[in-house]
Amino acid sequence: MWHDEFDGAALDTTKWVRETGGNGWGNGELEFYTNRVENARLENGYLVVEARREPFGNQAYTSARLKTQGLGAWRYGRVEARIEIPRGQGLWPAFWMLGDDIPQVGWPGCGEIDIMENIGKEPGRVHGTVHGPNYSGANGISSAYDLSTGAFADTFHVFAIEWQPDSIRWFVDSTPYKTVTPRDVPGRWVYDHPFFILLNVAVGGYWPGNPDTTTVFPQTMRVDYVRVYQR
Repeated sequence: MWHDEFDGAALDTTKWVRETGGNGWGNGELEFYTNRVENARLENGYLVVEARREPFGNQAYTSARLKTQGLGAWRYGRVEARIEIPRGQGLWPAFWMLGDDIPQVGWPGCGEIDIMENIGKEPGRVHGTVHGPNYSGANGISSAYDLSTGAFADTFHVFAIEWQPDSIRWFVDSTPYKTVTPRDVPGRWVYDHPFFILLNVAVGGYWPGNPDTTTVFPQTMRVDYVRVYQR
C-alpha cells in the first residue's frame, strides 16, 4: 500500500514530517528534535537518525523524530521496518504508530501501537506495546522479545505488526512473539481506525534513564525501509 526504501538523495517530504521541539515529550526526555540533516538524512540507501551530544535550544542532546501524520495513515495490514538500532545507556529508539484522531481525542484515547522500542540498558531486548484508555504509560499492555545472543544494535532486524480488526500480532525477523485482542485490554479497543507511523531516537527519559559515562555519541539508527501491506 505504501513504502519508503530511502534510496533518494533527501528525505521524501511527501511522506515524512520532521517533528521538532525539546519539551520532554511527556517522558522527561533530554533531546531536542531538530529539522536538520545532521539529525536525519538519507545515506547509502538508509534513513539515518542520529542522536548527538550537543547543546541545542533548551537541551543538551539533539536527535530526530519523523512521522507520516497528515500524509499517510492506515487501518489494518502489516507494517514493518528493517532497522539497525543505536546502542548505549540512555538511548531509546522507537518504531511506532499513533491514531490519526489524536488532534480530536488526545492521547491515549487515540491509541498507540509500539511496534519496536528498545532501551539501551537492555541491548538484547525489544518491546511491543499498546496504549489506550485505562492502559497507558507504565500500564500499557506489553511483551518483550529477547535475542538468544548479541545485541539488536549489532545488525539489522525486521520489526513488524500484523493488524486485523480483532487482533494485533508482533514479529521480530518473522518470529511472532505477542498477540493482543480486545479481550486483553482493560479498557476500550481503539484500534479500528487509521494510524500514522513514527520513527525516532529519544535520549534519556523516565524509562531508559539518562546517558552516563559509558554512552558514546553520536549514535545512529539506520532504517533500510518502511513498508505497509494490505491483507
